[in-house]
Amino acid sequence: MARILLTEDDEAVRSFVKRALELDGHTVEAAEDGGEAIEVLTRESGKYDLLLSDIKMPVMDGIALALHTARDFPEMPILLMTGFADQRERANGLDSLVHDIITKPFSLADIRKAVRDAIAGDMPQDTRRYA
Repeated sequence: MARILLTEDDEAVRSFVKRALELDGHTVEAAEDGGEAIEVLTRESGKYDLLLSDIKMPVMDGIALALHTARDFPEMPILLMTGFADQRERANGLDSLVHDIITKPFSLADIRKAVRDAIAGDMPQDTRRYA
């Protein structure tokens, strides 16, 4: 199973997603914002199989985190999630860096499948899930 870094500022969403992914046997480390995630990535030398991050967060948002991660750990798949249409628009130019953008709210099955696909390198069936 995979080692995943989950970055989400909302405690309820963070707990929900962490538990869902642990059901599949993944090891999930959680960070509350992009700044904390950068510290974890640096400390662990990027030894994660996936970065799963919200886009809209304090300190450092998911887009800045994705850019930083892609620069320092280019082999690491990145999966973003958001509930805001304007944030999806901001992430539009990251197609080559980000595996997919998942729209909130999502079900357990949705997030588990998106993570499985990202880790396996399977592209989303409709390429992007834009609202």
